[in-house]
Amino acid sequence: MRASRIAAPLLVSTAALALLAPAALATAPSALAAPPVPAAPPAPAALAVSPAPAAVPAFSVTATVETEPVGHSGDAADDPAIWVNPSDPAKSAVVATDKKGALEVYDLAGKRLQRISGDHGNNVDVRDDIVVSADDEAEGGDGAMHIYRIDPATRQLTHLKDVATEVTAHGICMYRSPSTGKLYAYPNSPSGRLEQWELKVSGTGVTATSVRLFDVGDEIEGCYADERTGALYVGEEDKGIWKYGAEPGAGTSRTLFDSTASGGHLTADVEGITAAGTHLFASSQGSDDYTVYDRSSGAYQGRFSVASGSAADGCSDTDGIDASDKPLGAAFPNGLFVCQDGSNSTPGSSGNQNFKYVPLDRVTSKL
Repeated sequence: MRASRIAAPLLVSTAALALLAPAALATAPSALAAPPVPAAPPAPAALAVSPAPAAVPAFSVTATVETEPVGHSGDAADDPAIWVNPSDPAKSAVVATDKKGALEVYDLAGKRLQRISGDHGNNVDVRDDIVVSADDEAEGGDGAMHIYRIDPATRQLTHLKDVATEVTAHGICMYRSPSTGKLYAYPNSPSGRLEQWELKVSGTGVTATSVRLFDVGDEIEGCYADERTGALYVGEEDKGIWKYGAEPGAGTSRTLFDSTASGGHLTADVEGITAAGTHLFASSQGSDDYTVYDRSSGAYQGRFSVASGSAADGCSDTDGIDASDKPLGAAFPNGLFVCQDGSNSTPGSSGNQNFKYVPLDRVTSKL
C-alpha cells in the first residue's frame, strides 16, 4: 500500500533487477523449529515475462455490484478474498479487510454479513473453509496471523487461533500443496521478509510450524501461491513481481516475472496478485489498472481498468484483488473479479472505501 511505504523508491534497470538475489537470513525463528535458510541463494534469471506484441489493447470494464463501505474512514479497505460455497455457489462470500480495525464478510450482493472488530488485518486469504488475515498491529506491533473457519451454513467466521510471526505480518497468501495436501500461509512484511507456515487445522485446534524464512528485498505485500503451477508470486512494490517455488523445500531461487522498470508492464506500487482460469492478474496501482498474464507461460496478455458504470463507480488506487472462475449463481455465472477501490464515489454508495464486483467474463472475453 502506497500510504504504508517504509523504503524509499529505488530506480533500477531491468538488467540490474535481474542480477538481484534475496539476502540470506542467518537464523530461523527462535521459538519454532524451521529449516536453515540457504546461505547463498542463486542469482535470479533474466526477466521471465514474454514481450507485449501479442497483447490486446488496454480496455475497461464496469462493476455490477459494490460492497457496503467499510466502517472506518480514510485509507482503510485493502484486500478481498473470495470464498466459494461448496454446496451452494450462489451463497459464496467475499472476506475483506478494514485495516483500521475490522474484518468484513459480504455476500455476492455486497451486503455485509459479519464484521469482526479488533482485527487490523491488512491482507486476507482463504483456502477451503480456512481464512487467515495478516495483522501487523497485533502482538504489540510484532504482527500475527489471525486464523478463522467459515461456516458454510451461516457464512460467519469463527476465530480459531492467533499465530505470532517472525516477519510482522502485513501481506498474506495461502496454498494447498497438490502433492502433499498440506496447507500453507505466507505472511510477509514491508521490511521485505517472507515466512512460510504449515497450518494443521483439526476441529477448533490449530498447529502452526514455520518451514521457510527469507528476504525478498524492499517493501513487499501482495502475493499469490498457485496450486496449478506450483509457483509463488511475490510483489516487491517498487520493482516488480518475483516468481519462487511454493513448496517449502523450494529455497530462494527465483526469476523476475515482470518489472516496473523499462521493458516491464507494471507501474509502482505493485499490489494484489491473483489467478483464475488461464489468467494471472496483478494490481498496477500507479497506473490504476490491472495487468494480465497467461497463467502457464507467463506471457503478458494485456491490461484493463474498472471504470464507472450504471451500478457502481470504478476502482482506482487499488491495493488487493481476487478472482475466481467458478460459477457463482445467476449474478456471476462465469466467475468473479473483485477489486478494492481507493476512492468510493457515486454511482452507488459514496464515502468510505469499499470493494467492486466485476463479472469475470467481462474481462476474459476481451483477452
